[in-house]
Amino acid sequence: SADLVLETWDLQCERNGREHRTAAMGCQQLVLRRGQPFTITLHFSGRSYEEGVDKLAFNVETGPCPIETSGTRSHFPVTDFPEESGWSAVVQQQDGDSLSISLCSPPSARIGRYSLTLETSTGYQGASYHIGDFVLLFNAWHPEDTVFLRDEDERCEYVLAQQGLIFQGARDYITTTPWNFGQFEDEILSICLNLLDTNPKFLRDQNKDCSRRNDPVYIGRVVSAMVNCNDDDQGVLLGRWDNHYEDGMSPMAWIGSVDILKRWRKFGCQPVKYGQCWVFAAVACTVMRCLGIPSRVVTNYNSAHDTNGNLVIDRYLSELGEEERRSRDMIWNFHCWVESWMARPDLAPGYDGWQALDPTPQEKSEGVFCCGPAPVRAIKEGDLQLKYDIPFVFAEVNADVVYWVVQPDGMQKKSTHSSVVGKNISTKSVGRDSREDITHTYKYPEGSEKEREVFVKAERNTSSLREEDEGLHLRIKLSGGANNGCDFDVFAVINNNTDTERVCRLMLCARTASYTGTVGPQCGMKDLLNVTLAPRDEISVPLRILYEKYRESLTQDNLIKVVALLTEYQTGDVVVAVRDVYIQNPEIKIRILGEPMQKRKLVAEISLVNPLTTPLSNCVFVVEGTGLTEGQQIKELEEPVEPQAEAKFRLDLVPRQAGLCKLMVDFESDKLTGVKGYRNVIIAPQPK
Repeated sequence: SADLVLETWDLQCERNGREHRTAAMGCQQLVLRRGQPFTITLHFSGRSYEEGVDKLAFNVETGPCPIETSGTRSHFPVTDFPEESGWSAVVQQQDGDSLSISLCSPPSARIGRYSLTLETSTGYQGASYHIGDFVLLFNAWHPEDTVFLRDEDERCEYVLAQQGLIFQGARDYITTTPWNFGQFEDEILSICLNLLDTNPKFLRDQNKDCSRRNDPVYIGRVVSAMVNCNDDDQGVLLGRWDNHYEDGMSPMAWIGSVDILKRWRKFGCQPVKYGQCWVFAAVACTVMRCLGIPSRVVTNYNSAHDTNGNLVIDRYLSELGEEERRSRDMIWNFHCWVESWMARPDLAPGYDGWQALDPTPQEKSEGVFCCGPAPVRAIKEGDLQLKYDIPFVFAEVNADVVYWVVQPDGMQKKSTHSSVVGKNISTKSVGRDSREDITHTYKYPEGSEKEREVFVKAERNTSSLREEDEGLHLRIKLSGGANNGCDFDVFAVINNNTDTERVCRLMLCARTASYTGTVGPQCGMKDLLNVTLAPRDEISVPLRILYEKYRESLTQDNLIKVVALLTEYQTGDVVVAVRDVYIQNPEIKIRILGEPMQKRKLVAEISLVNPLTTPLSNCVFVVEGTGLTEGQQIKELEEPVEPQAEAKFRLDLVPRQAGLCKLMVDFESDKLTGVKGYRNVIIAPQPK
């Protein structure tokens, strides 16, 4: 019989994209999730396909040198029923000269770019047709995929949501920063695949690297290393923490990952300046969600950076309450990392689920600046020997802090201090703009028997905890808020929990600070040599902190660290209290004018009042939001904004898609930086 000739074909990008939940990536290319069938249509000319006479088979290939044995190449025939394992192709329906075929990848397939070839043969005659390329992603909807997540609302939040919230500020004043993850925006998928192809493991051994791309543990480790550039590996971001960001973007100014990833690619995979922990974490979250791995950004307050691994953070203070830098160990006000959801078949049972991945360059792991995936369950149980990097994350949430007061003669006195590390571990709630506290997933309740057992297992000394209530107790209180541009008061509250009178010296010192714990100049001080406390008495000592004193040295982190030192004359005992005060920025107001509807013009009115006593110059608003803006909209104000005056402008938008979108705004100026605001906008679908 005559040869079977393929005339045209249709990869049905739109229908397959809808069914595979990748339609938001556009219908220019076929993007699929593994383990899930997809349909293509073949049109033959001359005659139609005859079962039994004609043989059809497909070839799929990924990576530079596809081979069957490494899972990067597969050859499979069109059959009557799907294969149990491996790739399969089944005739769905035949209609004249057109043939619908359902293809399916195994749920353990390598992810990445594939080419698809059709081979036809009739008797001894055969032909081969390259019918296109597609991208394969992880599939959180497939029960046999290692990233399978059972709950649909969670899949929507952790795989599909392109916008979210990141928590910052201080333990006692948690702030919310909006973030545009934008994992389905134009170019982002191809940039994420480029990222995998610029990683050193790929450059060393391309076949081995591609053959391991079916494993989310491997992918997570590669992404964690590639988001920073500390290994000269063409990583995405350069970290900087010294408050000098003039030759790049300040880490506080970003409001999304898309801009960062596009810059990285545009400048030939050169690191983008500059990142800090939440920027590293958010970009890693974008890449992981883009590849189909459920992921979220988490924030740990009072996060320990334990460089020598002894689970103790030693801090040294002079008698005046000034920090003496003798230790590389630090307590960060907060620290962000990523959690990604995956099974851990490489470990004993019980460690599947959320894994901590930390792309901020801090310590090397297996010779590379990356951290994780560390099963959150292993951190909670104190199983420090499991892969990867559990001791480091365990210390971040559990280290003990000891304050040493160094006297003029060099003598050091140990101060009692309760457990302060690893508080209010936070992530965005599923489907809502609120904070979910996930501390309990990292640690057992404080003081519980289980906590003691974990500490024994992890060889952490438990002695310095719970010495709170004997003798003198000291804490620092803030009355009302602390607003940028205003003076405010903090109070040292001292309790005498004994039956005798006590006489003490109280030192109070405030300094501007960065979120990594480093401090700047003093901006408020009080030294009382004679504080007398009657038995069972409580007294409160105010310290006024003046705007004119903190104005010059306040960093973009907006933090002031207040240290109180109470020395009892009779015994020489010292009690220390520390509090980080967050200086609140003004609110950005966003008004939406008109009824928001898909593909119809919408106006947003964006404004902010200058709270300072001096004018703001070089004022810039940056606006972005997936589905609402095409990329970023930047508005530079011509005039300075006078004190108490309003900076205001209007922006025209044409929403591309229906549903819930977030409009995010960042405000920069010479004296007020990194001010963030957002507004949820519900876009009605276009009337049919």
